[in-house]
Amino acid sequence: MISNFETELLAQKMASYFDEHDCEPTNPEEQYRQNALLELARSLMQGLDIDSGSFDLSDWGQRLPPSAAKAVVQSLPVVIISPEQADKALKCPVCLLEFEEQETMREMPCKHLFHTGCILPWLSKTNSCPLCRLELPTDNPDYEEFKKDKERRRQRDHRLEDLHGAMYT
Repeated sequence: MISNFETELLAQKMASYFDEHDCEPTNPEEQYRQNALLELARSLMQGLDIDSGSFDLSDWGQRLPPSAAKAVVQSLPVVIISPEQADKALKCPVCLLEFEEQETMREMPCKHLFHTGCILPWLSKTNSCPLCRLELPTDNPDYEEFKKDKERRRQRDHRLEDLHGAMYT
């Protein structure tokens, strides 16, 4: 619990926060948390010297990924629909037509099947499976670097969560 003096001091500091965000204060403990988070964010942003190289990492978050690498698309396995698969009334997820016996399909690394005429145009526009969004490699080195950086950040966040969990269990 914080004292009345700390509450008044905090209220003075928080005035700029509420003006900045055009909102009303809540209870003192919540104000303290909001101010602490805001100050932490400000200090982190001011103290970081990040060199993102020749491309903006946030830019890829706003655009569609590039097309899949041509070599990867060409190497997708061709699958011939078996009588058992045809009997199951499996459908192409893009056009929703049932696969016919002895028809040739393309199989993605995630094992999803598509008509060749459906998946090839899709992969010429973006690099992911239309169903599960599994990403294929691209021919774009900037995007590939973005994916590596995104995975590093995901791993770092996971390690921080594990560390936090270990500290409080």
